[in-house]
Amino acid sequence: MSPFWWTALWCLSTAAMMPASRGAAAQAPRKLARIGWLSRLAPTAKDRNLDGFRLGMRDRGYVEGQTFAIEPRYSEGKAERMPALAAELESAGVDVIVAGPFEGLQAAAVSTSRVPLIMTPSADPAVAGLVESLARPGGRITGITEMMPELTPKRLQLLKQIVPTLSRVAVLWQPGTLASDAVTRMVQETQTVSQGIGVHVQLVEVSGTSDFDAAFASMARDRIDGLIVLFNPMFSVERQLIIERAARQRLPAIYEGTAFVESGGLVSFGADVPDVYRRTAGLVDKILRGANPGDLPAEGPTRSDMGVNLKTSKALGVTVPSALVKQAALVIE
Repeated sequence: MSPFWWTALWCLSTAAMMPASRGAAAQAPRKLARIGWLSRLAPTAKDRNLDGFRLGMRDRGYVEGQTFAIEPRYSEGKAERMPALAAELESAGVDVIVAGPFEGLQAAAVSTSRVPLIMTPSADPAVAGLVESLARPGGRITGITEMMPELTPKRLQLLKQIVPTLSRVAVLWQPGTLASDAVTRMVQETQTVSQGIGVHVQLVEVSGTSDFDAAFASMARDRIDGLIVLFNPMFSVERQLIIERAARQRLPAIYEGTAFVESGGLVSFGADVPDVYRRTAGLVDKILRGANPGDLPAEGPTRSDMGVNLKTSKALGVTVPSALVKQAALVIE
């Protein structure tokens, strides 16, 4: 074979090898991403939200231990520990912190200065002054909210299905946790539904834990026979107190989160919180790829779920329709 053909064959074989080399390089493992995780749970507690987040990371091609690692910090129900835990995560050099509990977000916003923060708030962070707005948070915070006040009319309808004789319902809420226009819209839409089913609805405010006695006393005076409990950080922390007060007054109650049903509440209907955390993985991925968190609009929940506690329904002497039980993502028997 002539030297010309030897040269041509060498060039062709070299060219054929080059794309394969580039492809191998393109699929090289990414730098290990270190993700801080603030939790109000204990280290041994089952965390469905963390499971949801891990699923979201896997959906986006991340492999735990190879391309990402979670560095959790647990407050074990002690909100005063959150500032030190958040500062510890930033000092450890994590790339982003998922600050789920509202007290964790508040603490991280103050006690860290550089690391991006992903929030999943149960109160309006703009009202609390943590972001400029949900549409454009600004700074180093973005996330997905757990708030679904727009489902309150549906909660009223569900409660009426469970208690057909329902006539007077209180909506328990904490002022300052929702924007005023959201509250106005929720009240108007709920009253429209209430008129159609013959139920009187009234708002009952609780600003702090010391207000619960007066709030439940006012419900007793007004002969309230049903309760809707809106989601906010304080109610989440004090959920056992709320559930016990409702049980003491034999009030059928519907809550926003399944955590209330797990703690003994009758029914819940609200955001699918593990799905919220699954979706936060998408925001984490964008930040790891260089996005500015303050430019990423805060999103809202896209899925809802229901929980039913049949033990509580039996104790209250009410019957949850089987159709609702079948719809529930969580049923406690």
